[in-house]
Amino acid sequence: MPYDLNSRLVIGVASSAMFDLTQADEVFQTKGEEEYRKYQEQNINVPLGKGIAFSFIRRLLSLNDLSADPFNDPLVEVVLLSRNDPDTGLRVMKSIRHHELQMSRAIFMQGKAPYEYIPALNISLFLSANQADVSSAIRSGFPAGQVLSSAMVDDENDVGLRIAFDFDGVLADDEAEAVMQRTGDLSQFHAHEVRNVAQPHNPGPLKEFLVRVSRIQDIEEARRRTDRTYKNRLRVSIVTARNAPSDERAINTLKSWGVMVNDAFFLGGIEKTKVLSVLQPHIFFDDQSLHLKGASSIVPCVHVPFGVRNLEGASG
Repeated sequence: MPYDLNSRLVIGVASSAMFDLTQADEVFQTKGEEEYRKYQEQNINVPLGKGIAFSFIRRLLSLNDLSADPFNDPLVEVVLLSRNDPDTGLRVMKSIRHHELQMSRAIFMQGKAPYEYIPALNISLFLSANQADVSSAIRSGFPAGQVLSSAMVDDENDVGLRIAFDFDGVLADDEAEAVMQRTGDLSQFHAHEVRNVAQPHNPGPLKEFLVRVSRIQDIEEARRRTDRTYKNRLRVSIVTARNAPSDERAINTLKSWGVMVNDAFFLGGIEKTKVLSVLQPHIFFDDQSLHLKGASSIVPCVHVPFGVRNLEGASG
């Protein structure tokens, strides 16, 4: 029988998100493709260092031990999506094995963006450091985020996985944000959300990713009920500029999706960085570059270039 991906949380990740490719990229940019190929061949057995998304991916894969058959029936599948050809991509695959990551599937497309294969692989999240690839994926309606150059959170003594999301433009669409942009009036934004409090928001790019993460949390809860020594490892937080009274519609939207997050920070203009410095997520998703500029100095950050804030190159 074909290997079924429909019941799993599937992540597509570029080597630029997983590993530190600084030296290899410098060779490619300054000396061209032929020298890049030689460089990769000469260093084929030199493992690549950890990239910004490494800890997130490693910890996510570790949750496969919740499955009764982790090898044949994993909860999480991570697929490498690469612009390399299979030859130059071999160093990446060797690095995956060196770091003992349970990743065996890969797509190599020499010089081409691989994001078109997101639907074919049932991918709920595509991570890459390539801004153009991520922007194109978002415009095509695919769930994607650009991994930014940012701080890493990876305490080896901490087995947990903390994922933090902004709400509007990430989990939900940017309908409410569009109201704010159009009117420039916070009171109009709140009034709009109060009027529509019973109407769930339309999904944003990462809604399905959150839903599938939530299913793993349900499995953890079931494990904890039968094994009182088990401590939940996966924790999900919302960190948003919303505050009362616009908080209620956000909560109602999550409920309508069958999702209950562990933490919700409705900050109402308080700087997100202050909260994130305490929360210390292993990955943080936001659609606004302004928020990520400060956050990237303390936690791993991913920009989701979706919605009105990102149209025509807008940021902030």
